[in-house]
This record gives sequence, structure tokens and C-alpha cells, in this order.
Amino acid sequence: MTDRLYLYDTTLRDGQQTQGVQFSTDDKMRIAAMLDSLGVDHIEGGWPGANPTDSAFFDAAPSTRAAMTAFGMTKRSGRSAENDDVLAAVLNAGTPSVCIVGKTHEFHVRTALDIPLDDNVENIRASIAHLVAQGREALFDAEHFFDGYAADPEYALRCLKAAHEAGARWIVLCDTNGGTLPGDIARIVAEVIASGIPGSRLGIHTHDDMGLAVAGSLAAIEAGVRQVQGTLNGLGERCGNANLVSLIPTLALKEPFASRYETGVPPAALGELTRISRTLDDILNRVPRSTAPYVGASAFAHKAGLHASAIAKDPATYEHVAPDIVGNARIVPMSNQAGQSNLRARLLAMGVEVEKGDPALGRILDRIKAREDEGYSYDTAQASFELLARRELGIVPKFFEVKRYRVTVERRKNKRNRLVTLSEAVVVVKIGDEKKLSVSESLDETGSDRGPLNALSRALRKDLGPYQEAIDDMRLVDFKVRITQGGTEAVTRVIIDSEDGRGRRWSTVGVSPNIVDASFEALLDAVTWKLVRDATPA
Repeated sequence: MTDRLYLYDTTLRDGQQTQGVQFSTDDKMRIAAMLDSLGVDHIEGGWPGANPTDSAFFDAAPSTRAAMTAFGMTKRSGRSAENDDVLAAVLNAGTPSVCIVGKTHEFHVRTALDIPLDDNVENIRASIAHLVAQGREALFDAEHFFDGYAADPEYALRCLKAAHEAGARWIVLCDTNGGTLPGDIARIVAEVIASGIPGSRLGIHTHDDMGLAVAGSLAAIEAGVRQVQGTLNGLGERCGNANLVSLIPTLALKEPFASRYETGVPPAALGELTRISRTLDDILNRVPRSTAPYVGASAFAHKAGLHASAIAKDPATYEHVAPDIVGNARIVPMSNQAGQSNLRARLLAMGVEVEKGDPALGRILDRIKAREDEGYSYDTAQASFELLARRELGIVPKFFEVKRYRVTVERRKNKRNRLVTLSEAVVVVKIGDEKKLSVSESLDETGSDRGPLNALSRALRKDLGPYQEAIDDMRLVDFKVRITQGGTEAVTRVIIDSEDGRGRRWSTVGVSPNIVDASFEALLDAVTWKLVRDATPA
């Protein structure tokens, strides 16, 4: 028999505390829909009344299977719960669940709130009782609980019991500063349960200041809590919160959790984790972390030749789970450390089967090593590697030929007499017997210059004749520049990440002493890789 674990997401509230993150109302609506499809039990939408975005979100909150939850704080001293305007704003959001935060560390009560300890306990009790009387599911976030328990366990437990006796459905133990070790979390949770508060009423909320938020959450679950809180991609203040994108597959796939507990996440939703994680990064205009567990681009990358050889025989040799279970994919990167086992495995993943000992394998490896001596890197630019290998094998169709290109950058005054920078690109391509000339500027809809690469990309992709439809959904999502050698011999390496409407993401590389030339080379590879995938040669 399995125990039910409840997943509580706070991306829209605690995740918004991340430095540099500011959700719009539309962003929150999109994220809420993703969370609901993932199968979480609660979606904490924000703090009504704290800012216009949160208030607007609750005014137009989507209908979700998950319990939409408003966040606030306990009533203030000197007034009743019924007459506290901050508590009233949270209730007025109309959500079925309400989570309020209160102090459980005597140091914070004395120092931050500057009120008597007994008053704080009464504020917790009265606030929870008021929520229950209004027919809401009440959750109590016990802020700084683990630090408070270490300093004064008797007082910390008094705060919890006040919420429990007032009818709180969930009492959430918060490691607010993220400094409690997993073993201490497990011990303290066990002691809380022994004090009379059942694990079926307890939750865990950890922060990642030691890099142990997920480990601390798992320790709390094993010790008896039945609700776990976290955020997508581990967003959150300072170092972030427990990462639900790591917790969810661990609970579903790893023992003892997989056989002992069940969540509301259906197997099909597990396969959407990588897409959801990357969509959130896209909304935030952030580059996905390649080393993210389960969903990162490098999570199932096998660079060493020994590893690749073993993987080709049985992926379980170097993979703890199959990548497709979480919607990810296996990568065998190519570099000057690669051997023929790596190469054949990578070619097979491209759909190209080359017999062991084929002379083409040696030519491809020699070409890779020579190019990396020039500054190229195929470790991260997998699409450029694929094109290099296909060219050596003679299986890249000739879609078009670039006859010439030109980029100009001009600094001038606009109609408002302000200095602006404008980039303009001209690209001439030959498709069959026909030449096509395209011109594009780099100004966006706001009139801001997006640089010469933007102008080149627009010009190149403006009119590719019979291949235009295949590249219409393509866009550039990241651009990285590195100087690979110093002094007068310096060359520039450019890595471009591209994405299309199918959610595919690929990287290409260009190298040249001229940054524009390096960028254009990477751009050409990006477009060509897309055409190899989606176009039929004319």
C-alpha cells in the first residue's frame, strides 16, 4: 500500500523572489496552466494586494484541477483576525486554499516583530481559526522553523500546535535560511510527529543555500511529512527553493519513494518535464542550465570514448534512468577526445549507420581534430558536428549557396534627434539557377538595434524560395562569443543556439578572426541543419 504525497508549487510566489525574475500576469497564467498539466496539487498564485500583478492574476485566475492558493501572513497584533485588512485581502482573492506565514523562531518574534512571544502564538491561532471559519483550506508556513526549533524547541512546537489545534490542514516546516542539514531535518520532523502532530498534516519547504534543498525535502518525506513544496527549476530567493523538476522524477522513479508513495503526476506528464522546464526558461528569457538533473542538455551526454562504447551496448551502464522517461534525449558529444565508438554511436543517433572500420570514420575524426586545433568546439555544437560528418559522408543536400554578404553598422540621429545605432545586412544566395538578394535591418518593433547578427539572420532567412516554409518557425535563442587565442593570433568562436516550433533546440559553431564572419558561419550551419531535418531538396 502506498502513501499519498501532495505537491505544492510556489513558483508564482516564492519563485518570483528570484533576482532578475518578474512575471507578468500573462506569464503567470501560462505557468499555472503548465503546473496544472503536470499534476501538482496546489498552485500558490501569489500574495493578493502585495502588488498589482498578483492582484490581477487572482482577478482572472484560471480554472485549475489543482487547488489555487493565495498567500499572506498572520494577523497583526492589536487587531482581530476579522478586522485585519491584510488577511482580508488574502481571503478576498476567493481561492479555496489559503496559506499564511508566521514566525516560529523566538529570535524573529522578539527582533523582527518586536512583540511578546504569547502574542505571536495567539496571532497564529486566531488567523488559522478565521480561515477555517470562512470555509477555506488553511495552510500554515512555519517560517524559520528549523532554526527556531534548534534555539527553543518548546516555543517552536507551541506555534505549530496553535495552528494544528485551530484546524490547519497543513503545517509546513520551513527551512527558510536553507542552512539545516538533511539528517537534522529528518530528526526534527520525527520529533515533531512524536510531539503529537501527525505526518499526514505536515509539509516541508526547503531552500537551496547549501545545495541540499532536494535532499532535505526527501529526508523530510522519509521521516513522515506528506506534503512537499518547491518551484519549477528551483526558482526562489537567494539560491532558490527545492526544485520540483528534480523532486518529481526522483519520487516517481527512485526507491524507496517509487514503491512507497504516489503523487498526482501521471506518467505522461513525467515525459513533459524537460519541455516544461525549458518553456519556463524561455518565458524568463534565460538560457536553460545544461547540467540540470534529468532535464539539462548535458544530463545524458556521454563524452568519453569508453562511456560511449558502453552506452552503445547498454545505456544502463552510464545512465541512472532512460532520458525519454523525462522527455530528454541522449547525446554523444564529439571532441578531439572522441574515438570511433563515440563517432559511430553519434552517427547512429543521426540515423546514419556506418560499419566499424569504415575509412570515413577516420576521416571524420581527423577533420574534427584539425578543426578543434583551429578553435572549433563540437562538444557543445552538436548540429555543426552532424553537418561536418554528413559532408564527409557526402549526404548533405545542396539547398542553396551564399554568393556574398555585407553588413554595415551606422550611428546616426533619428527623427527625435537622438543618436541610434542601425545594422543593415545584404545577403545574396543562389538556389538552383536563381539568385536572390535580401536586405534586412536589425531594428525591433520598439526601434532598438539588435545588432549585425540579427540583421544577417533576418536577411538570410527572408527568402529561401522553396525552403522558406521549413525555416519560418526557426529563431535564435542564444549567442555566445569566446576569444580562443590571445595576441595577434586571436580568433573568435561563436556558438549559436536555435529553436523551432517543435521545441527542438540545436547549437552551431563558427570560427574566424572576424566576429561577424564567425557568426555568419554558425548561422549558416543553423539554417542548413534545420533544412536537413525538415526540407526536401528542390
